[in-house]
Amino acid sequence: MNRQLAEKRGCEGETRAALWLTAKGWRILAKRVKTPRGEIDLIARRGTLVAFIEVKWRRSREQLDQANDEYRLCRVAAAVECVAHEYAQNGGDIRIDVILLAPGTLPRHIANAWQP
Repeated sequence: MNRQLAEKRGCEGETRAALWLTAKGWRILAKRVKTPRGEIDLIARRGTLVAFIEVKWRRSREQLDQANDEYRLCRVAAAVECVAHEYAQNGGDIRIDVILLAPGTLPRHIANAWQP
């Protein structure tokens, strides 16, 4: 798949994930946050909890199981270290989540996917 098409599908997946999170009571704080150490797809808040979310879009449900790996989560965690202080409230919790998307399936939200 060429880079432009992958980028377009990634944006579509992030938009769908943001809409789904909003319907579940989350407030989207930021999208596609770039840091010197990587990118965070979505940052969302519900109450005092802030989730830094990696969104993965795949062509089939079967491919979703391979979409989430330690290498990618390490990169997200490094990016989160750069900006967590900007989003976390006093006494609030932060975590790294993953949302997996494929055509014809409901989003799969993996809460607290990264635990170093």
